[in-house]
Amino acid sequence: MAGAGKSSLGKKLAKHFDFNFIDSDKLIETVENKSLQEILENRGIEKFKKIEEAALLSVKFNQTILATGGSAIFSKDAMSYIKNNSSVIYIEVCFEKILDRISNFSDRGFVKASHQTIQQAFNERVDVYRDFADHIVTNNADLESCFKKILRII
Repeated sequence: MAGAGKSSLGKKLAKHFDFNFIDSDKLIETVENKSLQEILENRGIEKFKKIEEAALLSVKFNQTILATGGSAIFSKDAMSYIKNNSSVIYIEVCFEKILDRISNFSDRGFVKASHQTIQQAFNERVDVYRDFADHIVTNNADLESCFKKILRII
């Protein structure tokens, strides 16, 4: 989910282990030469999901930390590929913390149905995130605490 700390934690872990770091959102923006929001607005949710899936399936897991976009879980193929080639850590954050961290979702390239609220999209995703996770780590406090929790489990 947006605001969970995936990118910040991913960069920190990659630096700690001297691994490569890939942020799939940034990868998509580079390949498409557009922001996530522009892709969603110009090409629609279904095309965005296909672009995201292709980006995720292109990742080579060789000493690599991958921070996926929050909507990665909508592609079973991509998530199966990730799970078969790495360990998946779900960074769990309560909805209230997400709102504290993200003040405006309208320009973030956030995938949700037009009729959904942010909270409904959050609620829809939680169980799916949990289902794909090899490990679940809570990040409701500071980044350093979450980083230390991850180091203890990997």
